Amino acid sequence: MKRISTNMPNNDMSYYMRLREWKMNELQNKMAGQTRLKNLRDDPVAAGHATRYQSKIVRLERFVDNISKIRGDLSLAEGNIRSGVDILQRIRELTVQGANGIYDDQQMAFMGEEVDQLLREMVEIANSVDGKGNFIFSGHRSKIEPFRISTGRVEGSRDAEVIASVQYVGDNGRNRGEVDETATLDFRLPGNYVFWAERQQIYSSVESLNYRAQSDSLIAIDGVEIQLREGDNIYAVIDKINASEAPVKARLDPVENALTVEGTFPHQIWPEDRRGTVLQDLGIIARGAESPPLNVADSAAAYGGSVFDMIMTVRNGMYENDLHRIGGDGLRGIDDAIEALTAHLAEIGSKDARLQVTQQRLEYERPEYISFLAKEADLDITEAITNLKMLEFTHQAATGTAARIIRPTLLDFLR
Repeated sequence: MKRISTNMPNNDMSYYMRLREWKMNELQNKMAGQTRLKNLRDDPVAAGHATRYQSKIVRLERFVDNISKIRGDLSLAEGNIRSGVDILQRIRELTVQGANGIYDDQQMAFMGEEVDQLLREMVEIANSVDGKGNFIFSGHRSKIEPFRISTGRVEGSRDAEVIASVQYVGDNGRNRGEVDETATLDFRLPGNYVFWAERQQIYSSVESLNYRAQSDSLIAIDGVEIQLREGDNIYAVIDKINASEAPVKARLDPVENALTVEGTFPHQIWPEDRRGTVLQDLGIIARGAESPPLNVADSAAAYGGSVFDMIMTVRNGMYENDLHRIGGDGLRGIDDAIEALTAHLAEIGSKDARLQVTQQRLEYERPEYISFLAKEADLDITEAITNLKMLEFTHQAATGTAARIIRPTLLDFLR
């Protein structure tokens, strides 16, 4: 037999009314936040899916922003390189014209003056900056002017100082941006790649047949690290360099029995001793030298010049009215320079085409993941309003019922 006290209906009614008020509060909060997952306990599985979808959407937005920035930087670099190609085309016209042999010394000197001015403009292009004041072609050293010039007098320049040499003082870093899950793309081309016309070769003069590495060492060529072991001889060093991903080929010079390193495409080779002194011992880089590119040993011979070297060859040939130099080495060098810059334009174009496709795919994926998130976390506002109205109606009914039932007390029955 169940005993019913005076307080029991009051307590039960109070409990259920408070429970209904709590449900109404929860539903109102969900409506205000436009989500059905106010707390993780509301639906743990859906909350887990929603968290992953939100993370994916944020990453997609970041990838799209990265792509937009990268495409802008590539477009800026492309415009400068195209200007460089136009300059080289004009220099080629002057080179062919000057190689005809129909002009006197004064006329050739005038053409040389024009080439010198075009050379200065080419240097300005190579040292161009972006909207943030960063140098475009300096690699990771974006605040350092990548190409440093030295002026002097050359034969036939009519006692006027002209550019005598152009040295690259940036680095070979390539800034990379994340454009998709596990996918990155480099978008900053260092100047010692872009403005290089010939494949560089470094010939050591140190006899190396009896060489042995004195300790475990680490060298780097063009940023690619190569591990060497204690006791490695010259043939092991050559084999490890050639087996690496560095864009160079090493061999033993049969005349000097010394190490020779040659690039596989036009660029300035970047040799480093990161641990040990292997390349210093082999005569490739100078002892105690600073970081590349100005660290090639004085005893080594380096061949393969930059775009600026090719232009200076033509200019100096015009100053001296040396037809063989103009029509031979000069014309060949300008053609090599045009080919190198055109190759980089093609590289930029292919990267931009890839980024455009990637951007279109990401922009298609984003609404899909937003839809997935909505299915897991969004609140059905129509259903929520209906449920809230039902709770309000039942709450009013329960309140009215309680008012009628709880009103009599024990004293009313004792009268």
